[in-house]
Amino acid sequence: MNRTMEAATLKNISIRRKSERKGVQTLRLWAQLISLGVNVWIGVQFYLWVKYIQNGAVGTEISRPPGVEGWLPIGSLVSLRHFLGTGTISMIHPAGLIILVTIIFVSFIFKKGFCAWVCPIGFISEMLGDISDRLFGRRIKPPKWLDYPLRSLKYLLLAFFIWAILIMMSPRAIESFLNTDYNVISDVLMLRFFTHISMFALAVIAALFLLSLVVRGFWCRYLCPYGALLGIFSLISPTRIRRNAASCIDCNACAKVCPAFIKVDKVKEVVSDECLGCMACVDSCPVKNTLLIHPVRRKFAVSSRAWAAALLIVFWGTLLGVKFFGPWQNSISKERYIQYMPGVETGQYQHPMP
Repeated sequence: MNRTMEAATLKNISIRRKSERKGVQTLRLWAQLISLGVNVWIGVQFYLWVKYIQNGAVGTEISRPPGVEGWLPIGSLVSLRHFLGTGTISMIHPAGLIILVTIIFVSFIFKKGFCAWVCPIGFISEMLGDISDRLFGRRIKPPKWLDYPLRSLKYLLLAFFIWAILIMMSPRAIESFLNTDYNVISDVLMLRFFTHISMFALAVIAALFLLSLVVRGFWCRYLCPYGALLGIFSLISPTRIRRNAASCIDCNACAKVCPAFIKVDKVKEVVSDECLGCMACVDSCPVKNTLLIHPVRRKFAVSSRAWAAALLIVFWGTLLGVKFFGPWQNSISKERYIQYMPGVETGQYQHPMP
C-alpha cells in the first residue's frame, strides 16, 4: 500500500526540465565572466594610466578608472567610518566607499550573492574548485574539528579591522589617515605590489592557489574578511531559501552541488553565513516548488531567474547611477599624482597603522 501511494505521489510530481534548471547557472557563469572582464579592463586601463603619469602626463591623455578603488578595502572601510561620523563622503577615493556600501547592501538583500555572481576572486576560486572535483573525483571538506576553527579565521581578521578602524580610530585619526600620502597614493602602491611582487608574497599566493585545488573555496571559506562581513549581513537578510518537505524526494541533489557544503536537504530553510546565494541548490532540484526563495514572513516565492536579475540590476545599476550622477571621480589632480611617483619608486610611502 505504501509503495503504491509513493508511486502515485512521484507520478504526480512535476519534474523540472534540465534546460530550465541549468539556465540560471549559465546566466551566473556569464555574469561572472563579464565581471571578470570589467575588472581586467579596469586593471589594464589603470596600468596604462600609471605609465602615463610616470611619463609626466605627456602624450595621448589616458583617464584613470575610479573602479580600481574597489580593490582598496581598508581605505574604503576608513572612508565608511568617516561617512558614519561626519555624514560627508571623502573625495580622496569616493568610488571605493560607494562600491563597499553597494556590496554590503547587495549582501543584505541577496545573501552573499556578490561572492557568487560578481566577485572575480570568488569566480577564480570556484573554477579551481571545479578542477579539484575532477582531480579527486569528489568535493574535499576538512572534518568539523578542523573546519570550524579554520572558518573562524576570517572573522578574527574582520574583528581586528573593525576594532582598529571603527572602534579605536578617533575622528581626528580618521581624517588624518584619509589625507596621508599613503592613502592618497594607495591605488598606485597596490599596482606596484603586483608589478614588483616579492618572493614571499608570490609564495603565499601560490600556497593559496594550491590549497584551493585541494579544498574548494579555501580563501573564501577560511580567510577572506570581506566574505566574513558579507556573511554577517546575509544572516539578517530578509530572504530565505526554503525546502518543502512534502514534495522533497530526498535525492540529495541540492546538498551535492552546494559550494558551501550546506546540508540543504536536511533543513526547513537555509540560515547560514556561508550561503552564497548562488541558487545552485534551487536549480539542481528536479521537483518544482520544492526549493523556493521566500522573503521572510511572506508566502509568495521568487524565482531564481528573478533573484538573479534583481541582484545584477541592483549592483551594476547602483554603480552606474553613481558613476554618472554621484561622487565617483576622486579629487586628486594629475599634477599631484606626478609629484608622488618618485616616492612610489623608492618605497617612500609606508602604511600608517591605525
